[in-house]
Amino acid sequence: MTIKHCNVCFLKQNHPGIHIDDKGICNLCKMEVPQELMANFKYTNQNYDIFQKSPPKANAKYDCLFMYSGGKDSTYMLDKFVNEEKRRVLAYTFNVPFESKHVEENIKKIQAKINIEYLIDSDDDKIKKMMQYVFNDMKPRQPGKYLDEKTPCMLCRTFFVIKAIIYAHKNNIPFIILCADPQQIITMESNVKETVKSFYGSIGRKLTAELFGSDIENILFASDDDLPRIVFPYIGMRHSYRPDQMIKELKEKDLYTSSPLETHCTLFPLLNYYSFKNYDCSFYKLNMSSQARNSEILQETGNATFGINFNSGPNMLDIEEKYKQVIFDLVAQQGTFDVQKQKLLDVFKQMDFDDDAANYLTDKFLSMRAIAEDLGIKI
Repeated sequence: MTIKHCNVCFLKQNHPGIHIDDKGICNLCKMEVPQELMANFKYTNQNYDIFQKSPPKANAKYDCLFMYSGGKDSTYMLDKFVNEEKRRVLAYTFNVPFESKHVEENIKKIQAKINIEYLIDSDDDKIKKMMQYVFNDMKPRQPGKYLDEKTPCMLCRTFFVIKAIIYAHKNNIPFIILCADPQQIITMESNVKETVKSFYGSIGRKLTAELFGSDIENILFASDDDLPRIVFPYIGMRHSYRPDQMIKELKEKDLYTSSPLETHCTLFPLLNYYSFKNYDCSFYKLNMSSQARNSEILQETGNATFGINFNSGPNMLDIEEKYKQVIFDLVAQQGTFDVQKQKLLDVFKQMDFDDDAANYLTDKFLSMRAIAEDLGIKI
């Protein structure tokens, strides 16, 4: 049976949280967004305004805990905060064991060029334990709610955001800066307590306690006035978000060396396997659909709400089907190495990635089983 899809953005009827009307238009194209997302967006804007208007806190050493990932968005904003706005910044990097070499290299470059205090945090055993639970034991909701296909990524990110919340709370730092691009806000919560509650609801009491101990209760029972606020500067600046221009400026200052593809997580192949296996869609399908939905607007304004461009035309569904098949073949170890490699290269080039990006992603996908084995993830 052919699965119905949206005539505008090509999301399928079975995509988590998507409904398609008799005219073939999905709820997102009709701007019927879940109310909790709109409430979160409004709260996020309020936090940004409060941050912009807040004077330095007299009894605090820093104005903000700046979550520095080493990517283009956080590098651009760190330079702006420190060198243009003269803010008192503590750059906080959670050393996720799934980051690529490009991130490590860029962080070292920035540490040598922007003279502020840097804090490197890590907790490999616990974050790996959580990811093992998500991939091996956590039962995905069926048919799924909006964004469920991104569950592993969202929980991984929430893990280190909670680590940052705990640190900021203990050290009297009033704001936490998260440099998610304007589209990533749909997968992130800006209220501190709701961030913790959402994680707790997904992972459960026992594992949450193992990961964070009593610190998690200290956050939940603290007064709102005593908790840090999470600020997303790119949401407040969303109308001027231009990734290509940002990268150009950073390179001119020798502050950034980009990767072939602007995603750094080595779990990217496993994230796609998870989304295809459980929800019959690629991990970035919402990004692809958003690009298709807004292609005319983007051509007119030059703005973007995402940092990765995809082939978002009518053949997206055919490409996605090939993408799914080659991933399942890799998992089942079907075909020779050379055949798998060529199929991956063909798919990524059909997605309009250049040769460098296609080769970079192909190498990552060919290493998928080894990555899974290293993390104790069953595929």
